This record gives sequence, C-alpha cells and structure tokens, in this order.
Amino acid sequence: MDIAEKIISGDIRSVARLIRDIDDNVPGSREVLKDLYPSTGKAYVVGITGSPGVGKSTLVDQMVTHLRADGKTVGVLAVDPTSPFSGGAILGDRVRMQRHSMDEGVFIRSMATRGYFGGITQSTRSAIDVLDAMGKDCIIVETVGVGQDEIDIVQSADTTIIVLVPGMGDDVQALKAGILEIGNIFVINKADREGADRTVNDIRLMIEMDEKRYKDGWKPPILTAQAVFDKGIIEILDEIDKHRKHLESSAKIQSMRKYEKVRNDLSEMIKDKIIRDVFDEIINSGEFETTLQSIIKGETDPYTACDTIVSKKLKKGAA
Repeated sequence: MDIAEKIISGDIRSVARLIRDIDDNVPGSREVLKDLYPSTGKAYVVGITGSPGVGKSTLVDQMVTHLRADGKTVGVLAVDPTSPFSGGAILGDRVRMQRHSMDEGVFIRSMATRGYFGGITQSTRSAIDVLDAMGKDCIIVETVGVGQDEIDIVQSADTTIIVLVPGMGDDVQALKAGILEIGNIFVINKADREGADRTVNDIRLMIEMDEKRYKDGWKPPILTAQAVFDKGIIEILDEIDKHRKHLESSAKIQSMRKYEKVRNDLSEMIKDKIIRDVFDEIINSGEFETTLQSIIKGETDPYTACDTIVSKKLKKGAA
C-alpha cells in the first residue's frame, strides 16, 4: 500500500509522518495530499480560539472525552507558538491532553505557527485534510491565541467557538473589531470567577448591536463553562450539533460555505507557494548578496533595492 492508501485506511504512523513532512515542507508530501483530496470533505471541523490563558486546551480536552463517549473519532490540531531555535511548536503535543494519548480513536498533533499571525498556516490546513481523509468524525483546531488578528480559523472551521473569561473588561471591547465577529458560539470559561454575568451581558449587547451580520438565521449563543470541572461541556457540544444542523438545513448556505472555503484554500495555497518559491529564489540569487553589499556601502537604500528586485522578478515572470 502507498502512503495515501495507508492514511485512508487509518494508519496512525503514516498520518503522523505525513503531517511532519508537511510542516517541514518535505518534497513529495504535496503529491500525497493530491491523492488524499478526493477522500476529504466528510469530517466536521470545529475551531477553538481566544486569548491566551482562557482555558482552550482544557476545554478541548473535555470535549474530546465526551465525543469519544459518544463513539466519535476525533482529531486535534493544536497550533502552538514557534521555537525561534528549532522552528517547531514550543509546547508540543506531549504535554497536551495526555489522558487521550493511548486512545486509538484520538489523534493529537501540535502545529507550529512558523511566524504566521493569522492563526492557521497552510500546513495546518493541509493537516486538516489529512485527518479528514483518515476518517476522523470530528476535527478540533485549537489556535495559538494571539488576539483579534487570529481570524483565519473561520475559513477552515464549520463551527468557530470564541472562548473568553470573566474580568477581561476593555479587552472584550477591543475584540469586537476582529475576532469577536467570527464566532458561531461564545463560551465564557472559568465562569465561577467574579464578573461572569457582566461578560455574558457585554457579549450579548455586542451581538444585539450587530444583528444584521447574522443574515443566515444563526444568532450565536453565549454559554458559560468551567472546563476544569467538566461543567458546561455537554451544552457546548449540543450547540455545535445545532449549528451543524442549521448549516445542513439550507442548500444555499452549504453552497456558499463550500465556495468560500475552496476559494480561500486555493487563494492561500497560491499565495503560500508564490511567496515560498519566489522568495527562496531571490534570497539564493547572487543579485541579492550584491544588493546587500550595496546597501551596506551606502550606494543604495533597502526600499529602492526591494522595489528593484521585485520589479525585475515580476517582469521576468511575466515574460
């Protein structure tokens, strides 16, 4: 059996090896992804995002427990900060959700951001496809938690959950301009803390002030939870199921979401490949080193040098 066939049959080692190769941009991994793509589109993808320290990992850990109790297979992709030395995920999957590590129905992998600030790298998107082709019923993507710029998850997830905690105060207002706008479900974790009711009211007010955004008929629910005590998890999973049924209830919504997902995936894939291929070629060219020396000697400035190099490259590509 080739690698694609092994992955489709559920071989964990082949999946782990391919995701590692994708993250390291190993030649040949792209060909395997091409073979796997026809087997994708069956898994339900849930995105978990929010600021650092809100308890996303604990929430995901409890969700996995309940999903497994319902007989569902689960894939977890936890996006972590990147080590400036190794380029890998700092936290690593070994310290996450250890009680599920021996469960063959659960696949957990940490993905490095590699300096990308949108929350989801191309490697993570490809890893979602791999777990989908593997046959996972549900794929949970936990983003790194960089703040309101981290909105790319909405393009990859069927349901996006925004996790907050009481006492954020003005931070909630700041989130409105970015990450707050993408949530299908809002979860106030650590709800035993003082100020939980106020946080719920703040989110509710923001939703009601911007109801025109919810044209498809889904108004985001606001739930409270204490993930560390396994409180509120069942209610979250129930709302995910309701949102899934809502999406499936309309052919128009399904068609629109598929169009947007494919369009975004292709756009990001093209951008990623162009940047990687063109940038590497420029950096490794003799002209780049010559230009560096010219800047150091004061013969030109980096802005002019940049414009010159890029213009030459674009003209050469057009020709």
